[in-house]
Amino acid sequence: MSLEPRTLPPSPNWYCTRCSDAVPGGLFGFAARTSVFLVRVGPGAGAIPGTPPFRVIGELVGHTERVSGFTFSHHPDQYNLCATSSDDGTVKIWDVETKTVVTEHALHQHTISALHWSPRVKDLIVSGDEKGVVFCYWLNRSDSQHFFIEPRTIFCLTCSPHHEDLVAIGYKDGIVVIIDISKKGEVIHRLRGHDDEIHSIAWCPLPGEDCLSINQEENSEEPEVPNGKVRAQTPVTKGCYLATGSKDQTIRIWSCSRGRGVMTLKLPFLKRRGGVDPTVKERLWLTLHWPKDQPTQLVSSCFGGELLLWDLTQSWRRKYTLFSASSEGQNHSRIVFNLCPLQTEDDKQLLLSTSMDRDVKCWDMATLECCWTLPSLGGFAYSLAFSPVDTGCLAIGVGDGMIRVWNTLSIKNNYDLKSFWQGVKSKVTALCWHPTKEGCLAFGTDDGKVGLYDTYSSKPPQISSTYHKKTVYSLAWGPPIPSMSLGEGDRPSLTLYSCGGEGLVLQHNPWKLNGEAFDINKLIRDTNSIKYKLPVHTEISWKADGKIMALGNEDGSIEVFQVPNLKLICTIQQHHKLVNAICWHHDHGSQPELSCLVASGSNNAVIYVHDLKAVIESNPESPVTITEPFRTLSGHTAKITSLAWSPHHDGRLVSASYDGTAQVWDTLRGEPLCNFRGHRGRLLCVAWSPVDPDCIYSGADDFCVHKWLVSMQEHSRPPQGKKSIELEKKRLSQPKPKPKKKKRPTARVPVKPGLYDGNEEEGLRGSGGPVENGSVSDQEGEEEAPEPELPCGVPSAAANAVVSREPVICPAVSLGLEKPRVIMNNKVTLLKKEPPKDRPEALVKKRKARLILPLSTSLDHRSKEELHQDCLVLATAKYSQELNEGVSADLEERVHLGLFTDRAALYRMMEAEGKGHLENGHPELFHQLMLWKGDLKGVLQTAAERGELTDSLVAMAPVAGYHVWLWAVEAFAKQLCFQDQHVKAASHLLSIHKVYEAVELLKSNHFYREAIAVAKARLRPEDPVLKDLYLCWGAVLEKDGHYAVAAKCYLGAASAYDAAKVLAKKGDAASLRTAAELASIVGEDELSASLALRCAQELLLTRNWVRAQEALQLHESLKGQRLVFCLLELLSKLQEERQPSESKSSSSYNAWSTDTEGPFTERVTAVWRSAFGLDTPEQHQAALQQLQSIQYPSATNNAPSKQLLLHICHDLTLAVLSQQTASWDKAVEALLRAVVRSYDSGNFTVMQDVHSAFLPEGCDHLRDKLGDRQSPAMPAFKSLEAFFIYGRLYELWWSLSRPRPESSVWVRAAHRRTSSTERHQPLGDAGPEAGGPPASPPEPSRPPEPDVGLTEESERVLGACKELFSETHASLQNSRRTVAEVQETLAEMIRQHQKSQLCKSTANGPDTNDPEPEAERSLSSPQSQGKEAKNEPVSLPELTRRLTEANEKIAKFPESVKTWPFPDVLECCLVLLHIGSQCPGRVTQEMQQQARELLQKYGNTQVYQRHCQTFCT
Repeated sequence: MSLEPRTLPPSPNWYCTRCSDAVPGGLFGFAARTSVFLVRVGPGAGAIPGTPPFRVIGELVGHTERVSGFTFSHHPDQYNLCATSSDDGTVKIWDVETKTVVTEHALHQHTISALHWSPRVKDLIVSGDEKGVVFCYWLNRSDSQHFFIEPRTIFCLTCSPHHEDLVAIGYKDGIVVIIDISKKGEVIHRLRGHDDEIHSIAWCPLPGEDCLSINQEENSEEPEVPNGKVRAQTPVTKGCYLATGSKDQTIRIWSCSRGRGVMTLKLPFLKRRGGVDPTVKERLWLTLHWPKDQPTQLVSSCFGGELLLWDLTQSWRRKYTLFSASSEGQNHSRIVFNLCPLQTEDDKQLLLSTSMDRDVKCWDMATLECCWTLPSLGGFAYSLAFSPVDTGCLAIGVGDGMIRVWNTLSIKNNYDLKSFWQGVKSKVTALCWHPTKEGCLAFGTDDGKVGLYDTYSSKPPQISSTYHKKTVYSLAWGPPIPSMSLGEGDRPSLTLYSCGGEGLVLQHNPWKLNGEAFDINKLIRDTNSIKYKLPVHTEISWKADGKIMALGNEDGSIEVFQVPNLKLICTIQQHHKLVNAICWHHDHGSQPELSCLVASGSNNAVIYVHDLKAVIESNPESPVTITEPFRTLSGHTAKITSLAWSPHHDGRLVSASYDGTAQVWDTLRGEPLCNFRGHRGRLLCVAWSPVDPDCIYSGADDFCVHKWLVSMQEHSRPPQGKKSIELEKKRLSQPKPKPKKKKRPTARVPVKPGLYDGNEEEGLRGSGGPVENGSVSDQEGEEEAPEPELPCGVPSAAANAVVSREPVICPAVSLGLEKPRVIMNNKVTLLKKEPPKDRPEALVKKRKARLILPLSTSLDHRSKEELHQDCLVLATAKYSQELNEGVSADLEERVHLGLFTDRAALYRMMEAEGKGHLENGHPELFHQLMLWKGDLKGVLQTAAERGELTDSLVAMAPVAGYHVWLWAVEAFAKQLCFQDQHVKAASHLLSIHKVYEAVELLKSNHFYREAIAVAKARLRPEDPVLKDLYLCWGAVLEKDGHYAVAAKCYLGAASAYDAAKVLAKKGDAASLRTAAELASIVGEDELSASLALRCAQELLLTRNWVRAQEALQLHESLKGQRLVFCLLELLSKLQEERQPSESKSSSSYNAWSTDTEGPFTERVTAVWRSAFGLDTPEQHQAALQQLQSIQYPSATNNAPSKQLLLHICHDLTLAVLSQQTASWDKAVEALLRAVVRSYDSGNFTVMQDVHSAFLPEGCDHLRDKLGDRQSPAMPAFKSLEAFFIYGRLYELWWSLSRPRPESSVWVRAAHRRTSSTERHQPLGDAGPEAGGPPASPPEPSRPPEPDVGLTEESERVLGACKELFSETHASLQNSRRTVAEVQETLAEMIRQHQKSQLCKSTANGPDTNDPEPEAERSLSSPQSQGKEAKNEPVSLPELTRRLTEANEKIAKFPESVKTWPFPDVLECCLVLLHIGSQCPGRVTQEMQQQARELLQKYGNTQVYQRHCQTFCT
């Protein structure tokens, strides 16, 4: 396994004639999406010996759309320069060493399709576009020239390596031209022969035409060159061969001197296993490479990804050699797009190929064998999962419809990947390995499919017969729960659970995937007797032991269930947005209790860690609601998408976020450790390596998977503010304004509601396969797949690279007459449009009603002779006894006479009139005629067929009968629906009493308000349709963020619980207050209480004490919390009085907080009595029990100050209540917990506030109350007393830094002086759990004069310090410090070893200094006195021995000593010795000696060694 970072890059772009290139020395680049990836090949790659010599070294970032061309400068002194062309209309020139743009131009007005850096002219870059325009750009003089040779789409172009002015251009229709750019693009030759796209043009590497022995018969086939006059001007020196490859399945060799073809090579149909049908033209891409100094050989691609080496020595024999003919499976499996040669530093001739199979392959031209393969990704990396059985096997779920399985531990191949595509056919959004069965991988897709792959066989996957309606979010293996779906008899030990976008969690039986999956909501509802609507589930996670399941929901709640019947044991109400990730801590760490930690991330950027140990062990009868986290991890600036615990550490977590970074956290301390910023997109998944503690893998929407090392990251926390990726992407993705054809809006695939919002979805549902990276990865049809939008809002290229775009006029450059032409066109258009503007009014005045019988009217206005003839024909018809054939014919001809003859003739006339109306577009007149005729039914049928029914026609329908009327109304309603007039259609359905149909029509077209109005007016109140309408509308409104109206809908549906929940979703104080009141009104007491508490906590952030108390007043069960908030308010008032009055104006205090007379405890109890009626012991006891049930986690340095104060005041409230009920032992313990919280958080100010408010006279009165020294609370009291003395000791020391200490105010003065720094200085990590104090305790800024006298108070404090010199605690703390330091040393050893391995792998040669001794030297730990002095490394057995000894010592201490924290004894010794050195004679020699002895005995750990030397030598 290599200990270096790795990148799995995006796939090289498809259907581009030149989007990869290489230069001698070993640098290869390929275009992928909107950037270019650089790969170092050969000895300079620094690969580990034995692995393929290549490494992805960087990326050129700057284009905003697909890169369509990439070419290096092949001039020896400027190999560092390269050029790119892009669909964003620019050509950029880059310096690959700095990875920056040197210059760029945007001369093209159409999509650029071809690019080449001239191999003869150092600064010439030639490019061509889809409209046939060629631009020559000279870099050094920033000059350009353009030619318009043919009005055809350019497919490829290549500059001659022998003549600086010649460029060969290949077109879409098969034409090849050679132009001379020095003669204004004059065509030297027009080469005809191909009849389809030209994919590649290669010049012969040798000039002249003597290198190939072309048969004389072929030479004499054509006596004359088509453009003869040019021939005379062409010097013989310009003779050279040219090879072209075309989609017509042929390669042609052309003679430039003769301007004609001299050889045609037809691609052979290779019958290879897995080959493709050669008759399918779309599958072919024919690219060429003419090897340097080998004019008799030519490399070409073939139908199915094979590479051929043609022998051109004998033109009459079509002889070729197949690359990698001996080894099966080494060739590409799909068509090859680009071939480029590369000469490495050790002079190996290599060939690099890019293909539709998403592999980059390197071939040795000497052996024609594949040296190595670099796989790539064609879509978002949605999911990462390491196999728990096959160590190091990483499965990657990708948006290109394939699963990759990466053997990350392969010694011979860094990129040992297998791809699985059969049966997937959609984006792979979720993966999960079976915990015990080898090679069993479950996958979920964005179209709702769940399947199982056996990665060790070539069989297609098993697919579950039950699909999710939307994207599969997550998969998890867990124990089977009781359900009918599993049937009787044997059951699998583990079943597969899938969570989908519609909010359901399904249980699949892996033995019978064709059976129906079970919806676990049914069991949850039955077991827990739930009446209200279950939340929409978005995440599932099983605890490692398989006994507890956590479900994350769309409303931000997390529900925790117990097997076997999924009994709900607790609900975590912490997130208030959709939960994206839940992750249980592993159960194999050094602290087994950590397996109850569960981390969760949601659409807001905060990660919460909860400790569920107490809940799981207590197994409560009714569900518990948790609103306080064990740790809060803040720092990300966008939604959290994935979480993973380190399997190597306790409490170490990595998170992936939409802010574009991955963050490693120490959750036990609540600290950020390192931040990875290597991705260019939003992170979607993250996984910790199961074998390397320093290694993490992450995947993102930039189509990359990165392997990165924690120890190599520069940053410790995510970027803040405008640096976040969301804003960066918006800035980068602003394309230049170009008029384009309007495209029909594409239907996006829905992905986790709110998880992947906006514009990141890169595929279309109906495309028959994933279409990311310009491709369809379904293995069947990939040619004409539409390219979706790229994640950053940049439309990428279509799979077919020849789609023409609308002409674009760029103001900077005009091509000839193009610009004036456009202006002319505009003028003409205006002239056409202007005249009608003045005419409508005149037309309105003269307009007459249309005639119903225009034909007969016009026939009656013919010439006099015709009218006379009409009279004669009519008379003959009416009065002749026998009608001869002539008269009948005359009558047939003169249909208008039907008005005067019989009815049959009249009908004929009406038929002719009606036909004329229809032809002239007047169906309403036709309908009137038919009505006159009496054929109303026929009229209705005709109108219905033509979609021309009208209100008036339907109104007349009853004339034709009741059933005709019903049919007409239904037909009209259908017609109105096609015309998007759904409300009118529903009204017509109501007219024929089709109420349910009308309601369903309105509902299905999202007219919920109208549907409810109709249903409520016309249906029974208890009709279930009405409730369903309310719930559907509520869900839509909730999704759109209209929470108040959604709540009204849920109330209308009698789902009051859901109404309260949805109101609370916004999370502001006003919404929470309303939701709590609503829950209280409808009898949901538990919900009301939790919402009221959340509201109060929100108001606490703005210090609005009055409204916080009002919110808590809503529920009786929150009386205990009211007491806590009251105490917090009084304490805040006390703090505010001591601090400068900056924050006074922003606080809103209750009236009772203004009284500041008397001791603090008495003030608190007085307010409780007057404001809350808390008077009797029973009331105190009830409040005490209420608050004791709430447990808060221990504090850390990173705890938010307001949250810390709330937790401290909770403990202080318990202390006061215990005092009121005379439970002094409980009071001492609660008071100690409050002090320890402030100590652990490093907040010295709060600790001193607690001391001054609750222990103004010290701890003596508590000792008296406890009485018996054998009291179980005595160890807690000893700790409390020690912390009190510890605080006074520091205050005394700080007071000595004053020039003139004043006995009456030294405590207060020192307190004010140090308020800005004390949070960090005195404590550090000095708690018993942590390592110790800071390396250098703070020293007074100025020592006082030697004769400074100390006050009696100070003398008392110094006298009491002997309580701090507890040898038992000193020994325990020393053992704990030893354990911590040994663990840190072990971690450092691992890091150093990895770094030394990395140094070895990147060393250039054997002469490089070996880093091993240096690494070993740096491992020496300062813990031991002997070995370290000689600078020898500490061995692993030695460290293990120390760790064992320390743990054995810790085990021997009594529980009473280990349970209660104690101030750091050695820290206190140092402070006392400092005071003794500043005030000689004031600290007794006995105490100083005792302090020195403790330091000498227990100060052997790293953190205290320097101080021991200072005072003990």
